[in-house]
Amino acid sequence: MRLLSVNVGRPKAVPYTDQPDGLTGIDKRPVEGPVRVAAPGPKGVGGSGLAGDAVCHLRHHGGDDQAVYAVAREDLDDWERELGRAFSNGAFGENLTTTGLDVSGARIGERWRIGPQVVLEVTAGRIPCRTFQGHLGEKGWVRRFTRKAATGAYLRVITPGEIRAGDAVEIVHLPEHEVTARMEFQATTTHRELLPRLLAAGEALHPEALAAARAHVEKYGG
Repeated sequence: MRLLSVNVGRPKAVPYTDQPDGLTGIDKRPVEGPVRVAAPGPKGVGGSGLAGDAVCHLRHHGGDDQAVYAVAREDLDDWERELGRAFSNGAFGENLTTTGLDVSGARIGERWRIGPQVVLEVTAGRIPCRTFQGHLGEKGWVRRFTRKAATGAYLRVITPGEIRAGDAVEIVHLPEHEVTARMEFQATTTHRELLPRLLAAGEALHPEALAAARAHVEKYGG
């Protein structure tokens, strides 16, 4: 398991975002050399966990619980076969492109050591948006991505430090529950009957998903 690339984005004006200023940082490109990774601060205040990576709209993006976004190269390859087009590392707006690691199948609370210093913890899957669809230029992309549920994973920073392409990735903590990034995504989008099962992940779960699961159980029971 290793890190194929570290990808960062600069603010870019595009016609496909619904933000008033038209800016997005989704167009991420691989960078050479070490990149500093640290907790950016709470959502609404903190942006990306990677130095030099732009998060243009803090209401829905960035913050400690989704400081870093990872996608498996294997999932990009699968989409290439399905759509008949090439996707470079960073094409899905991911900060980390990995190989040998089931990112969407990673458990909430699972911890990865990347290189000698950095430790990250899985918190949630990625919900697609209009900007993601416009960036890829695929009609019906939000629906298609949701149906496939190869979501990648958001991560929080447990131990800061520097990472670079080629770093080894090691799973240093594997929770006993079976709640994955994929399950979290499905529970909060198309299969809300799964919400009670998310509670097994406890406080490691993204706070918004945890709140949704608790509210569902309070209303409907578990």
